[in-house]
Amino acid sequence: MSQDKKPKKKIYKRWWFWLIIVILVIGFGSSASNSKKDSSSSKSNTEKKADTNVSPEYKNAYAKAKSYMSFKGFSKAGLYDQLTSDAGDGFKPDAAKYAVNKFSNEDYKEAAVKSAKIYSKDMNMSANGVYEQLTSSAGEKFTPEQAKYAVDKLHLGTITNDSSSTNQ
Repeated sequence: MSQDKKPKKKIYKRWWFWLIIVILVIGFGSSASNSKKDSSSSKSNTEKKADTNVSPEYKNAYAKAKSYMSFKGFSKAGLYDQLTSDAGDGFKPDAAKYAVNKFSNEDYKEAAVKSAKIYSKDMNMSANGVYEQLTSSAGEKFTPEQAKYAVDKLHLGTITNDSSSTNQ
């Protein structure tokens, strides 16, 4: 009778043992990746929560400003004028101010580079001409620092008359 009784398999040799191990490994793996996602998305959630207290007009002004900045280089003053102009978007001054302040000085420097490229390549302007156009109150209204950055970054040459009439 002892021959009829099969010897017990060790637990690690049973199929269901390995099934449980696989399920546990998958479970721990997915919870670890979820915690990484949670920590990386906490910043965007914080930004979203901060934006929930912002009026729709402010959000719309910022969305329009981002659109403008993506295709053309606007200075802070130029962007503000575009957003508040009756011929432009007609946003209230406080909504436009909110929108233009969401961009950093670095963003405006890169916008100056975009504008400088147009003046240099399409209009064949000199370094001085580009600088004057970028800083002119009748032109782009960039700060002298932003205009100089753009001219230097594009290697357009030396600005010889950097005592231009600037507005910022």
